[in-house]
Amino acid sequence: MTNRSKSNSSNETKELYRQNPASTEKKINVSTAVIAGFITLVIGFFVGVNWKGISSGFKTYIGGKETATLNFNELQEVYDQLSYSFDGDLDASKVIEEAKRGLVNAAGDKYTYYMTASEAREFKKDLNGDVGAGIGVEIGERDGYVKVLRTTPDNPARRAGVLAGDIIYKANGEDISELKVDDIAKKLRGEAGTSVTLTVVRNGEELDFTLVRETINNVSAYIEYKGDTAILTISRFDLDTGGLAKNLAQEAINRGVKKVIVDLRGNGGGYVSAAKEVASLWLSGDVIVEQRSNNGIYSEKTLANNGDNILANMKTIILINGSTASASEIVAGALKDYGKATLVGETTYGKGSVQALEEIGQGELLRVTIAKWYTPKGKNINGEGIKPDVEVERTFEQINKEIDPQLEAALNQ
Repeated sequence: MTNRSKSNSSNETKELYRQNPASTEKKINVSTAVIAGFITLVIGFFVGVNWKGISSGFKTYIGGKETATLNFNELQEVYDQLSYSFDGDLDASKVIEEAKRGLVNAAGDKYTYYMTASEAREFKKDLNGDVGAGIGVEIGERDGYVKVLRTTPDNPARRAGVLAGDIIYKANGEDISELKVDDIAKKLRGEAGTSVTLTVVRNGEELDFTLVRETINNVSAYIEYKGDTAILTISRFDLDTGGLAKNLAQEAINRGVKKVIVDLRGNGGGYVSAAKEVASLWLSGDVIVEQRSNNGIYSEKTLANNGDNILANMKTIILINGSTASASEIVAGALKDYGKATLVGETTYGKGSVQALEEIGQGELLRVTIAKWYTPKGKNINGEGIKPDVEVERTFEQINKEIDPQLEAALNQ
């Protein structure tokens, strides 16, 4: 295993890994396949198989900007020579998939990428919390490694002794440490009742855990109470989160609470529309977030709903950490700017860009960055994150012992 610089990470909490280094021979094979696929894709473009769908989707966001015309003669020459000389068979569908992926990756933006139909289905499931069966771990990049950030209660990993801070190394003997986080998650998921042997590194020692996958209960929001304080935990922003959070907030009001703690730690984001619904519990008609592109073509302000601000006068604390990202940063940033909440914990991830999901081909998805977003006071937090008003660290050791100094600090505010 090698330590990797965080600056080289490729995507957010579920997208932070570089490709596994390959031998020179493997690199040549992959490169030729991508080139071949790119040429094949070009032919498809010329006959209008996919380009129409992609360009029409973009026009919604870039004002119908015309695309550039590219000269593919040199690539055609490469493909001609490759197809003539290559000692083997080319899988046409695989070539086209990799060509599309390479074309999108050429944008050089870690949040812009192509998903095959199967990848798109898994992405949508994950976004809405339909993770199926797994082992009950949240993973992300810390200190250049893939680490367990926490284990969920009453799930296989915690019962077996997997700890926060463990470095993910292997699954069923396969080294997966250099994969992207979402790819690692796929390796750990599977049918309920099936097993996976997870190898982690802890204090320099390899440890194996054979775990039987179980169906994971993963609601997007739930509430607990400590005296006259409500603790509202929001794990992601899916299509149901806004309504669920509103119902829980009303329940808290009916119970006569004096303070609300909103726990956004580990929340990697989701739909901006869901962030709007949640922020509207405190704000009414105010700008929650402004999204605009560098070229000025795309610009949009998202306003809070009018009259939904049932927590407008409620003392509010928001818990944040390094895995608080995207839509959860929108909520934290807006409530901080309007003085509606005190932020406690650690600096957030710092994802200040906006992506659109475009349906292309046969169930494929193009996730493309269309703009940056700005807090109500005009700050873009990309790469910087949002600093807490009260900084409190929580170590892996404290997580494993279920000691929560951040929550304690919030309770004492």
